[in-house]
Amino acid sequence: MHIHNISQQNSILNTFISEIRNKDIQKDSMRFRRNIERIGEVLGYEMSKVLKYEDSAIETPLGTANIQLPKNNIVLCSILRAGIPLHNGLLNCFDTSENAFISAYRHHKHNPESFEIIVEYLACPDLNNKTLVLADPMLATGQSMVATYEALKPFGIPKEVHLISVIGAQEGIDFINKHFDTDVHLWIGAVDEKLNEKGYILPGLGDAGDLAFGVKLQQ
Repeated sequence: MHIHNISQQNSILNTFISEIRNKDIQKDSMRFRRNIERIGEVLGYEMSKVLKYEDSAIETPLGTANIQLPKNNIVLCSILRAGIPLHNGLLNCFDTSENAFISAYRHHKHNPESFEIIVEYLACPDLNNKTLVLADPMLATGQSMVATYEALKPFGIPKEVHLISVIGAQEGIDFINKHFDTDVHLWIGAVDEKLNEKGYILPGLGDAGDLAFGVKLQQ
């Protein structure tokens, strides 16, 4: 797997990452969502550099301009609910993309420190020979990313696969590296050291879904 850790080079992305981590700024849920969206735009821009391009002739009022334009047929797929702001940021870059949505959540059977990933809702177009972009803001254990990708397989075989995350733990990256093909790309805003005993990223930022949309009741 090709891993692109965008934080390895300083950019304005540092500001957006710092604000979604900051426990005081996090209190403004609208700003939190907007920062996740802006991070999606940055990651989408970086991803666009490896897409396929072709010559195009654009007619202006004064003549013809030749330019290279991307030719990939992109399907953006976000993991609900935390993935919605990230999806919007990517859609700002790839506004002609098709879209897919999938729900995945941690189900704690008996022990609050152990869980399985449950996938329920799924809406997806045909994926055959397209560029699948699978977005999940927090790459913690990596199980959600793998489970959702497996759930998408009945919809076709993508030509390319790109994974997008805002913050990840090294453990989660190692996990998906074992489950995805070597030609898959991971685009990530920052990589943290480890997970805690409940599977949350440290230092991370907390629960991205709760910060974006409010605390949910646990079932």
